[in-house]
Amino acid sequence: MKKLINPWKQLDGYNCFGCSPDNVAGVHMEFYEDGDEIVSVWKPRPEYQGWLHTLHGGIQSVLLDEICGWVVFRKLQTGGMTTKMETRFRKAVSTDDPHLVLRASLREQRRNLAVVEARLYNANGDLCTEAVCTYFTFPKEKAEKEMHFRSCEVESEEVSPLI
Repeated sequence: MKKLINPWKQLDGYNCFGCSPDNVAGVHMEFYEDGDEIVSVWKPRPEYQGWLHTLHGGIQSVLLDEICGWVVFRKLQTGGMTTKMETRFRKAVSTDDPHLVLRASLREQRRNLAVVEARLYNANGDLCTEAVCTYFTFPKEKAEKEMHFRSCEVESEEVSPLI
């Protein structure tokens, strides 16, 4: 796998809840490319619980929506916005898990709509949550002007996220 380079990391005012490493309240996601998939390994924390030792469903949705966005950035090389998200919660996710693995890939693209599938697995590899996100994708010029997006590249070295 190769780590995705965050194109906004040095942008003044960048404070995304999902992917900014500097957002104090954020979830600090990082992303990797594994063939057709974008992958994230994430460590749940107790402050994100809903019920006792259970990851809040809203946080799960944030994680899934965020990784879907990074599929658009990397695979389509543009930005966009979520227009629809369907989430299916299959199994509770423990905030005590040492890590979670998220995987997402492009299911289809029609003109300016991209349909992205995402899955969240617990540390045992059990599928816990699934989502299908429909993204309205921007023309590259609009992505650059409004989102400061030029491209989403990967680092040169192969890496294995710490699991």
